[in-house]
Amino acid sequence: MGRYTESVCRQCRREGEKLFLKGDRCYSEKCSVERRPFPPGVHGQGRRSKPSEYGLQLREKQKAKRIYGLMEKQFRNYFKKADRQPGITGENLLILLERRLDNVVFRMGFASSRKEARQLVNHGHFTLNGHKATIPSMLLKPGDVVQVRDTSKDSPKFQEIKDQAAYKTPPEWLSIDVENLTGSVLAYPTREQIDTAVNEQLIVELYSR
Repeated sequence: MGRYTESVCRQCRREGEKLFLKGDRCYSEKCSVERRPFPPGVHGQGRRSKPSEYGLQLREKQKAKRIYGLMEKQFRNYFKKADRQPGITGENLLILLERRLDNVVFRMGFASSRKEARQLVNHGHFTLNGHKATIPSMLLKPGDVVQVRDTSKDSPKFQEIKDQAAYKTPPEWLSIDVENLTGSVLAYPTREQIDTAVNEQLIVELYSR
């Protein structure tokens, strides 16, 4: 599967807001959105026309894809799955994305960004219910337990993460044991518990065209 290899800061600038794709850097003065609050490219500072209805829908979909680090085909498959489930399609979509293993690792504070969480999962640093987990897209359910592998806990990277996680508050649907670098899923998240700044209804309207 293809993947985005350019600067992720360009993605934030294109959307005109912080997507928090680079962890702590996004909160510092080095954030590119703060230094260059206009779209990338030679025409980025030119006059921009008012976006159409389709343009607004497309930008919202692109923003969601970039926040969760997904390619178009993968994102569309999540939408199709959400559409088949009972309930509100847009909310179902966000809940599915939040249940991904890499997102849960990020939400637990075991990584500074979703991109870092995906890399750590790919490299086999976590277990799920006692078994080695290397697939970032695995969907977790209530009762699942995520833990940093014993062979990784003493590494400088995870000692740093452990110190940082102590100051982070996980969402209500997750439970964290910072000392043992362990977390569990208490329940499926509700829309009110998802702080992702996305208007999911616009995404539904786009795919319903």
